[in-house]
Amino acid sequence: MPSASCWYAPTVMSHGAARRDRPIRACCWRRSRATKRGRWNMHETHEGYDVIVVGAGMAGHCAALEAARIGGRVLLLEKTARYGGSTRMCGGAFAFAGTEVQQRNGIDDSSALLEEDLMKAGKYRNDPALVHVYAERQYEAYQWLEALGLRFEKVSLSGAQSVPRNHSISPVLVLETLHRAALEAGVVYRDQAPVARLVTASSAGGARHVAGVQLASGERLLARGGVVIATGGFSRSAELVERFVPHLRQARPMGGEGNTGDGLRMAWALGADLVDMAYAKGSFGAPVGEPLPGREDDAPRLLSAMYRGAIVVNKAGRRFCNESISYKAIGDRCLEQEDALAFQVFDQTVMDQSSPLPTVADYRAGLETGLIQQAESLEALAGKLGIDPAGLAHTVERYNQACAGADEDEFGRTSLSTGYGKPTPVSTAPFYGLACTTGLTSTYCGLHVDTEARVLDVFQAPIVGLYATGEVMGGFHGETYMSGSSLAKGCIFGRLASRHAVARAREPGAQAPA
Repeated sequence: MPSASCWYAPTVMSHGAARRDRPIRACCWRRSRATKRGRWNMHETHEGYDVIVVGAGMAGHCAALEAARIGGRVLLLEKTARYGGSTRMCGGAFAFAGTEVQQRNGIDDSSALLEEDLMKAGKYRNDPALVHVYAERQYEAYQWLEALGLRFEKVSLSGAQSVPRNHSISPVLVLETLHRAALEAGVVYRDQAPVARLVTASSAGGARHVAGVQLASGERLLARGGVVIATGGFSRSAELVERFVPHLRQARPMGGEGNTGDGLRMAWALGADLVDMAYAKGSFGAPVGEPLPGREDDAPRLLSAMYRGAIVVNKAGRRFCNESISYKAIGDRCLEQEDALAFQVFDQTVMDQSSPLPTVADYRAGLETGLIQQAESLEALAGKLGIDPAGLAHTVERYNQACAGADEDEFGRTSLSTGYGKPTPVSTAPFYGLACTTGLTSTYCGLHVDTEARVLDVFQAPIVGLYATGEVMGGFHGETYMSGSSLAKGCIFGRLASRHAVARAREPGAQAPA
């Protein structure tokens, strides 16, 4: 790669100010003891990396770790004071197929079935090439994570899955494991380092490529192989929500603190193609009530009882959807209800299926923290929740008749989720209810990428040196999200992006910008 022109490294002064007045003349890499531990030392000179990863969530960590393990010099940048982003706040579910965990539980699954489920969930509007890469590489990702010491012990059914394949694990444990492994592999980590712009440089013939980043402070950092954007979505940007998904303006913002669309904007400024923007959806099951004082840290952020047998009703006590569909699609229907409010109503049979956090099925935690209400009768439960009691009684009676085969379900529900499992009647006291709404936990749309995670421009040509993975990556999910596919996607495409970037850094003639 021919060297770029007009590149300057900041000279950091004792008072912390930076001057961009000293041209880079070498590609040496000098580290202090602190830097070797993975922390940035502002008094060191850092004159070039192979890969810069922007965003230190699940996807960013996987990209950084993979790049370092294959010999790349890697810088991992995080906008906020704490790494993790939306991953730290999620349910920790990975959609894997054909695993030992499934086999131990008698679940017959395969990469082909997973691929078909992903396409069905996306209404076949997702990119089949990206979905195929996921299906082909997901088991390798499962093994890669387990080789780090992570253990997937349980599997459950969730939205858009034809068989149980959500492998749940503590997302905090995953992040801490990845972070430790990245530092041990030599990744340099820098937090509170928001990136403002992507920096481009000229190659031979006048073509331009992405060669680094400019921080909000004005400091420029360079990379031979390119930049991997793993900045998450834009759930915390009211402006971008209004621009791209105005139908979600009533959804509760619940994504990572730093999810304001920075990476999307930076690539967009270079002509990146944006895909699936109209398909962004909120997640149904965000509790509207406040947890009991002192129990905030124990309260689930999302709860999905539908896939265990709950029904979903509005304030009139009426169902408004088939509860076996994706919780993203249910989220759309919820926003159409009065006050964007709905209720998950279930009985003791469902409560007995409660599974501890980090799953979205920890109903006991919801009850203990005051989010879920309990009553000995449906009438009493309706009173506690503010639901019309007559409407709820009529709905449950009609639903139970359908479960017994005496009538057809009014919304065509015949399974717990995507053809798996049979609905059960709401009949065993005590009864439970959760007042909830749609939360904008994520925006699964954004930068158009190819199967090597290279960002494509509006003419479908790769923007050389630019990659994207995780939530900011578009094209994969299509119209609807299948539960568990986000974390695994970030891992798979983050590693692919890094491999390509490191290989690019090693191309004959590649050198640090000077």
